[in-house]
Amino acid sequence: MRRSRRSGFTLVELMIVAIIVAILAAVAIPMMMRNRQRAMITEAEAGLGTMRSALRAMFAETRAYNVTQAGAALSAGSAASEIPGIAAGNLDGRYFDDAAYSITAIAASTYTLTADGDDSGATEAAEVAGITVTLNQDGAIVRSGL
Repeated sequence: MRRSRRSGFTLVELMIVAIIVAILAAVAIPMMMRNRQRAMITEAEAGLGTMRSALRAMFAETRAYNVTQAGAALSAGSAASEIPGIAAGNLDGRYFDDAAYSITAIAASTYTLTADGDDSGATEAAEVAGITVTLNQDGAIVRSGL
């Protein structure tokens, strides 16, 4: 007597595969979203780094972060484009634009720079609403709103 062999998967095997795929998706999707937010924040960090470089160049000439080479004073609340060496539009990106960057605090030997997603008018600014990144003279970066 010949037995007929059926090929294929049983319902139990298919259900096990479906459950494994669902578990992997439940773990992977939140991780990918966090990575996406971190990628957005690197744009802000790059912009703050540009501001920091300009302030360091100014400090090298004037020995103060709050005085430009022309003798003008920089104060808290100043826009990034007020820093010598940074022109309007230099910091425009996909998530953060010039309006998002500002000097939060500045003195002769210290400063704090901020990129605020709520102030951004960039094309994808809604993605970074509520996110704030700060950078000080020591290079310490603080990220909030994640």
